[in-house]
Amino acid sequence: MYQTTIKKSVELVGIGLHKGSPVKLKLEPLEANSGIVFYRCDVDVSIPLLPENVVDTRMATVIGKGEYVISTIEHLLSAVYAYGIDNLKITVDADEVPVMDGSSASYCMLLDEAEVIELAAPKKIMRIKKEIEVKEGEKYVKLSPSKDLNYDFTIKFPHPVIQEQAYVLHFTKESYKREISRARTFGFLHEVQYLRSKGLALGGSLENAIVLDEKKILNPEGLRFPDEFVRHKILDAIGDMSLIGMNFIGNYEAFAGSHDLNHKLTLALLADAENYEVIEVVGEAMPELEKAYA
Repeated sequence: MYQTTIKKSVELVGIGLHKGSPVKLKLEPLEANSGIVFYRCDVDVSIPLLPENVVDTRMATVIGKGEYVISTIEHLLSAVYAYGIDNLKITVDADEVPVMDGSSASYCMLLDEAEVIELAAPKKIMRIKKEIEVKEGEKYVKLSPSKDLNYDFTIKFPHPVIQEQAYVLHFTKESYKREISRARTFGFLHEVQYLRSKGLALGGSLENAIVLDEKKILNPEGLRFPDEFVRHKILDAIGDMSLIGMNFIGNYEAFAGSHDLNHKLTLALLADAENYEVIEVVGEAMPELEKAYA
């Protein structure tokens, strides 16, 4: 396997979740060993995708440099990670990434249009060597050694439509696109009303999120999957774990995980070099990965 980027530049325009204004997003190729780099063209600021550049995890994963931030990056990054892309420039003209329909399906289509290509440099893969866990009360997220990659997520909400849901994704690019990418973000009506009173979630609507009142779903079309809620949590987790900086081999497990716990997990993983090893893969030395990202 070799490092990858995209063959050609692609772009789209979508609504920002919090400001409710149109945001132009452009994806461009980068050379080997460049990593994922965000660029705000409205203020001429580049922000490399690194754990130390995360500045907020309360409602979304937000990266920043100085006074400038880019919010709600996790859905786009989820698709980028699922496609095994190592090097990419992501340009936006505002302080958030477009929310699209609340899933990552639009970004998968955009990446299909851009086409993933290999570069003349070995791909770097992180292999998890030790179990790493971050807990807060009964909530936890953890990584453990494995010969492949699985995402095992459980959620529990005191709501009649959600209650307890669990899902295990045996990761491949195709299983991600089929089982995860269309799962939308969700929120509760009372939360949306509160956020709007604070000048947030102004772009949120039934077109880009599942919205629930105290008893039911308000979206007239209903759910895309019976367990769409937990599937979206896996979508988020994949995006959040991309902050590691490379694809990894190991199991991810969570109960009531969050952006904040995922960020703390990446920091805990990278804090000790004994937790992992980085392997440079050339050719077809890891056929299971070749299959995963085919």
